[in-house]
Amino acid sequence: MTVDVICADPAFLDLTFAGLPGLPPAGGELFAHDLHVGPGGAAITAIGLARLGLRVALATPLGSDLPGRTLRELLEAEGVACAAGETARTPVTVVLPFAGDRAMVSYAPPPEVDRAPLDGVGARAVVIALDRVDLVAGAPLIYAVLADPQAARLAGALPRQLAQARAVLANRSEAERLTGKRNPEEAALALAEVVQTAVVTCGPDGAVAASDGAVHTAPAPTVEVVDTTGAGDLFTAAYVWGDLEGLPLEERLRRAVVYASRSVRTHATTAGAGYEA
Repeated sequence: MTVDVICADPAFLDLTFAGLPGLPPAGGELFAHDLHVGPGGAAITAIGLARLGLRVALATPLGSDLPGRTLRELLEAEGVACAAGETARTPVTVVLPFAGDRAMVSYAPPPEVDRAPLDGVGARAVVIALDRVDLVAGAPLIYAVLADPQAARLAGALPRQLAQARAVLANRSEAERLTGKRNPEEAALALAEVVQTAVVTCGPDGAVAASDGAVHTAPAPTVEVVDTTGAGDLFTAAYVWGDLEGLPLEERLRRAVVYASRSVRTHATTAGAGYEA
C-alpha cells in the first residue's frame, strides 16, 4: 500500500451533546437538544486530509468494541485506510458544548502505534505526536503535533525530537507552556530555532508561523462559533495538504486557518471539513 499521509496518533469516537444550557450539577441531569456521533482525534485529521484529495492511512489500532466498529465505518466511508490491527478498547470522548466553549470527558487506553503499517506502507508524510516522533524517524516528512499533556510534561525543555520534524503544530497555550514565552510570536520563534517551521494556532486570532527567523501571520475570518472541537485537527490537515502541494508558508497558513474556521460553525466536526482548503 502506498499513501500520501499516515496519521499515527489515537483516533477517538466523539459523542457530542448539543444544546446544553451548562454543565449538570452533582447529582443532577440535563437534557441535550441533539446528539452527534463522529470521529475524534487523529480520525479528524485523517478525514480532513482525505477530503482534500490525499490518500490517507490510520496507523493506530481500532477497538473491536462498538465504538471501534463505528469509527472504522466512518473512516472507511471517507476513503481512509485503517492500516493497523484491532485492540480491545477504543478511545471515546464526550463533548459538552455550552456558552461558546465546551467541556470534555475522555476514556483513553494507553496509545498504541502498529509498527507494521509504518514500516510497510510507503508514505510521503507522517502526522504524529511530538513525544512519539522517534517512532517514525527516517520518514520523508514528519509533522509533529502537540497536546496539552505533552506541553505540561515537557515545559521549558524543547525535546530533541523537534529536529527530526519538518514542522511542529501547537495551539497558543501549548506553545507558550512548552517554550516559556509569553506570546505566540515569541513561542513560534523559539520553536523554530530547533525545527524547520513552527506553527502556533491562536483560535479567533488566526495563526502564527516562524521559519528562518521570519514570522508570518494569518487572521481568522469572523464566524459564529458553535463548537471548537476538532478545529486544530482540521488546521493540521489543511496545513499538511498545503505543504505537500508546494504552497508558500503564508498561503498554507492562510488556507489552514480558513479550513479550521469552517468547522467551528457546527457540532458535527467533520461536517465543516470541506473538500477545498
